[in-house]
Amino acid sequence: MKKTNQKKIEEFIRVDHAGERGAIKIYEGQLLALKTLCKDPNLQKTIEEMKIHEKEHCEFFENEIKKRNIKPTKLLPLWDLLGVGLGFGSTILGRKATMLCTASVEEVIDKHYQNQINQLGPDEKNLKEKIIKFRSDELHHKNIAYEEGATKDGLYRILDKIIKTGSKVAINISEKI
Repeated sequence: MKKTNQKKIEEFIRVDHAGERGAIKIYEGQLLALKTLCKDPNLQKTIEEMKIHEKEHCEFFENEIKKRNIKPTKLLPLWDLLGVGLGFGSTILGRKATMLCTASVEEVIDKHYQNQINQLGPDEKNLKEKIIKFRSDELHHKNIAYEEGATKDGLYRILDKIIKTGSKVAINISEKI
């Protein structure tokens, strides 16, 4: 039985923790805008429901970090700030941009998690099962986002590329630092 490389496992857990925490911060930024400037109780409820999943995911990775004695990314404070800013900023651009933010991030995470699933060996059965479940939750969030108005038409295509590029950069950095 092939064992999964320990360094890889540490990178997976570090980046997944940062990503799930980042998702929470994006939703917190969106909720801040929805509660203050852009009142939309239905959208607020949708985002609050998705945030519950992200908290479950983040708690799992926080526990893994503690249990395995892995150092979280040193950039958590920066990611927190950028996440809240992205969430708030996308929401003040309107419902379509708010939901595109979720869809764009989840499309990156879908590929990211699938890549991890493909690399995890049978020695990391529990971690692999959790990532499979979390990926399913993220795909559900993406579908909700499109049902709620996400679009890549016109200028939204540029926003999609900006969000995806930022997400990929954050992933690459958080794996290492």
